[in-house]
Amino acid sequence: MEDCNRGYRRRSRESIPRTALYCRLALMPQATNASFLLVCAASPPCNSVTRTTSQRRGAAIYHVEGRWGAQSSLTSKYLGDPSMAAVAPSRLASLPPSLTSASEPPAIFDGTTRLYVAYICPFAQRPWITRNYKGLQDKIELVPIDLLNRPAWYKEKLYSENKVPSLEHNNEVRGESLDLIKYIDAHFEGPALKPDDPAKQQFAEELLSYSDSFNMVLFRATAAKGDVSGELDAAYDKIEDALSKFSDGPFFLGQFSLVDIAYAPFVERFQTLLLDVKNYDILKGRPNLALWIEELNKIEAYVQTRIDPQELLSATKKRFGLA
Repeated sequence: MEDCNRGYRRRSRESIPRTALYCRLALMPQATNASFLLVCAASPPCNSVTRTTSQRRGAAIYHVEGRWGAQSSLTSKYLGDPSMAAVAPSRLASLPPSLTSASEPPAIFDGTTRLYVAYICPFAQRPWITRNYKGLQDKIELVPIDLLNRPAWYKEKLYSENKVPSLEHNNEVRGESLDLIKYIDAHFEGPALKPDDPAKQQFAEELLSYSDSFNMVLFRATAAKGDVSGELDAAYDKIEDALSKFSDGPFFLGQFSLVDIAYAPFVERFQTLLLDVKNYDILKGRPNLALWIEELNKIEAYVQTRIDPQELLSATKKRFGLA
């Protein structure tokens, strides 16, 4: 499960207006209910916000219109749950278009360091977050690949495994997302993502080793028929307990680290997916996980890698044959 090799259908990023709004919805607890405070994180700021209520599980849909007419519909399914923060589509920077079978290759092995990703792939999101957090945007070029129409040269000339992520560095190509986040952290400048504390280092290795098992539980539960709450409870309770190990911060090791990067893309996807297809709320009775998600969405390096949650939900459902 250490790569993305299967394509997902998605809308072209070029179809999203550059002025499109990406706003944050933060739950504000009230006496007995919860209401939403819309905090516009876009430029230009919003002109208007219109709230409607969906008949589907009480979801609230916010229609946001920007100063120049750009619009975005932001959906939250977490009404009545004051313990979490729901984040609408991220403020994606201008990103390069995905390369297809018709695209010419970059100047491979010319000394440029390149990170090959697919925007939809959770495994590729891991090294992408790592690159951003260490401030390596000018040191590591981002090269997105269209998994549905991938260029032949990617397999023939660059990476015979023909999957993402991969890293072209020092005239070599490396793969496997967990290996790559460790490699980038160890071989490039920027804030360290591995702690000095030996106890935290040991716990980090335990959690990184467990991440594949955790992801497999989520994949199996999503595809399974019938009640899977017991299996999911065990997996998410383990995460909830892990988040209470250290008291010097809200993240797995207290401070933001490679462990958070390893888990974030999968928690992001399955939080929405499980609620939609299994009516399973991963945050119910898990305040540590709720706080972790809230704090995670304050990490700009992560926010920059997020795509529209509804687009992500649609793509993930197609991946599991649920759409």
